[in-house]
Amino acid sequence: MRIGVGYDVHPLVEGRPLVLGGVRVPFERGLSGHSDADVVVHAIIDALLGAAALGDIGTHFSPFDPQYEDISSIFLLQRVSDMLNNQGFKVENIDATIIAQQPRLAEFIDEMCHNISNALGIARDRVSVKASTSAHLGFLGRGEGIAAHAVALVEERSL
Repeated sequence: MRIGVGYDVHPLVEGRPLVLGGVRVPFERGLSGHSDADVVVHAIIDALLGAAALGDIGTHFSPFDPQYEDISSIFLLQRVSDMLNNQGFKVENIDATIIAQQPRLAEFIDEMCHNISNALGIARDRVSVKASTSAHLGFLGRGEGIAAHAVALVEERSL
């Protein structure tokens, strides 16, 4: 078994949709980034790549490469899942936390978990996504951005 940890943060800006866990969340601002800026999926990707010692999200999906502009992070997660499978790894479980003062995310969590489990080809009960605030502290508490932490457990399979 191997474990990986991921973290991502993006600023909130006007004129972009807010996408978290592959779900378009109704909100007046979205996350700035080269792709769809889905912080929770980016954190999960880094956790998975870290567990398999395969680098990080920027190594595989450069923010300077035009082919990834506005791309769905769920699509990138599927590609990472394929990479792991090709390297002999099986995803055991994912645990992620989104830190956002606003908007409230409780009603979107189940759909996020569904999207992530489908992208990884694992059972829904092996994916946990939680939402928290930073109690109005710092840039997250002032609503300037959204962050996410993720942990991934993978198992090495014989090829």
